[in-house]
Amino acid sequence: MKYRTVFDIIGPVMIGPSSSHTAGAARIGRAARTIFGRKPKRSVITLYGSFAQTYRGHGTDVAIAGGLLDFDTFDKRIVNALEIAKEEGIEITFVESDEVPDHPNTARIYLEDEQGSVEVVGISIGGGKMEIVELNGFQLSLSGNDPVLLVLHQDQYGAVAKVASVLAEHEINIAFMQVSRKEKGSQALMSIETDQPVEMEVQHKIGNLPGIHAVMIL
Repeated sequence: MKYRTVFDIIGPVMIGPSSSHTAGAARIGRAARTIFGRKPKRSVITLYGSFAQTYRGHGTDVAIAGGLLDFDTFDKRIVNALEIAKEEGIEITFVESDEVPDHPNTARIYLEDEQGSVEVVGISIGGGKMEIVELNGFQLSLSGNDPVLLVLHQDQYGAVAKVASVLAEHEINIAFMQVSRKEKGSQALMSIETDQPVEMEVQHKIGNLPGIHAVMIL
């Protein structure tokens, strides 16, 4: 079900003008920042479809920049996000793509610094809602409404079972799980929605399992 309450239809408290092109865009940027885990040094933001055509007039550029600064949708600083990002030493480049996307409101966000990089693809689906549909080439479907445990691991026998066993040991119930891989035997990505919070102790325990490369919470 796309909308769960009337407030999902009305949209979020936000800096305007558009729930799809500003609030949703801000949440895509903020999700990318959360996944990256820190303030980036550089960002290349590729816009597709309607985003590419109207991003300046609808404030999509400042909204995504605000998200990268970890501003919420109602934060008044969003209108000055590009200037603030520059002051904080974040280099942001926007690219308009002619490629036809699966969804008209699509943004590909590449973030990097001296420690590493990440690439996130997000779509704004209306009413300020968004989904993360790709992470470093792995296909996903994350709304960001509930915490999600992301586990990057080697695609090998028993990896999923070992992670599930750690969660069960700590009485954490799995509500929904996806596993995405680029090719057999290479890296894979688990995205796990849980009914209980996954504390740092549990994250560390999962991270120490054989074949696990990285663990994070979105």
